[in-house]
Amino acid sequence: MLGKREPEMYGRLTLAEVNVAIRRLAGELRCRVSVEQRSGEGELIDSVHKAAARGSAIVINPGAYAHYSIALREALASVGVPKIEVHMTNVHAREPFRRRMVTAQAVHGTVVGFGMNSYLLAVRAAAALLDGTKV
Repeated sequence: MLGKREPEMYGRLTLAEVNVAIRRLAGELRCRVSVEQRSGEGELIDSVHKAAARGSAIVINPGAYAHYSIALREALASVGVPKIEVHMTNVHAREPFRRRMVTAQAVHGTVVGFGMNSYLLAVRAAAALLDGTKV
């Protein structure tokens, strides 16, 4: 629903536009990316396992699952690839329940509050972690 849901908070960019920017940056960094959108918790877990099996870094926006999904947290913790969690808004400046992110405990880092640029910063961090460059 990106671009439609709460545009005053998330902006008017669509998911397709964000994906174009991610792919463009990946090209500049000489990285291949696979962009997926999943709504269900089990689907997200499956995607985490598939990315790890490929040896790929994971940039994930777990949405509301970040705040309560122990299953997603465990899936992230179980894989040994670079993992970056992304949130477009500054979850720490929002409702108190958003400040607890169980998934953040299982990733290398989080990028929050920079809108679409949160994704681009996370892609840069993931690429650096993959090639051993200091982030």
